[in-house]
Formats: sequence, C-alpha cells, structure tokens
Amino acid sequence: MTSFSFRNVSRWSPESKLIANALITIGSVFLCLLVLPSRLPGMEILEIGPNWLLIWVVAWSVKRTQIQGCMAGVVLGLLQDGMTAPFPSHSIGLAVAGYLTGRLQKQKYIQEDFISVALIVFGMAIVSETITALQFLLVGRSVMGLWIDYQRIVLVSAILSSLWAPIVYYPLNRWWSSMQVKEKVK
Repeated sequence: MTSFSFRNVSRWSPESKLIANALITIGSVFLCLLVLPSRLPGMEILEIGPNWLLIWVVAWSVKRTQIQGCMAGVVLGLLQDGMTAPFPSHSIGLAVAGYLTGRLQKQKYIQEDFISVALIVFGMAIVSETITALQFLLVGRSVMGLWIDYQRIVLVSAILSSLWAPIVYYPLNRWWSSMQVKEKVK
C-alpha cells in the first residue's frame, strides 16, 4: 500500500484529477457547512463561532479572479441561507468578500502565508457582518439594539474566523496548488 503524496498526482489521468479536485472542493464546502452550526469547545466566544464559509470563500478567492470569488460567495451564501431563516441573505456579504479578496493584488502587497490569510479573513469578516447588519437596518431593526449586537458579533466573528482560517486554507491551498502546477507542466 502506497502513501498519498502530492507528487503522485502528476501520474493521474486528467479525468481522475478533475474528479478528485471536484470531490475535494465540494467535500470541503459541505464539511464547512456541517461545522458551521456546531459549537465545539474552543470554537466559540459569547455564543458566536467562526464563519467557516467565509474562510472557505477567502481561501478560494485568494488565487482566483474577482468574478470567481464573487460566484463562490453567492453559491455558499445561498447554501447558508438554506440552513437559516430567509432573512438576511448571506449571499451578499460572502459575494462582496469573495470579490474583494479576488481583487487584492496579492503579488504586490500580500505574501501567501497564514498571517496574510488571517488578516484577509479578519477584514472580510468585518465587511460581511457589516453587510448583514445593514440588511437588518433595512428591515426596520432599531439602530441602538443593532449597534450593540453588531459590535459584539463583528469583533468575535472576525477574531475567531481569522484564528481558524489556516485550518481550512492550508490543506485546500496545498491541494489546489498541486492541481495547478501539474496542469501547467503538461
């Protein structure tokens, strides 16, 4: 029995690579969806947990275009909306986060390491939660009550999401990088 190595991927047929890439990508989305409502010890502060789907959207968008990041945000937002109440929509915040992450000129300003990704996730959590808060304002929620909740939610969500970002980013980035390198060689 041989052990798995990213070097062995180069020997796979193109169809096998495509299927494996699709399974890992879709499987990681569903894993993030499953973990999203769970509150395991060490994963929550003040009953708020990390935004796993936002972390996934940032991990996806770091090496992709704005449109690809935006589309990933829309799709994952719709999946999250299917798990929660119909309002507010998470698609808008995740789409904006995906678009902005894809728009960053990473080669000039950001090195791809854990700290950079954690900072991007921190900023995008603020953006996403702000968009959600604005949706609540449009429905007619009181500004004072919303402001108190917003401060707590945005800070805790941004901190936890940025701390847990490497758990999602590292394996996915490594997999996607191995798939791109192997395809460029041919």
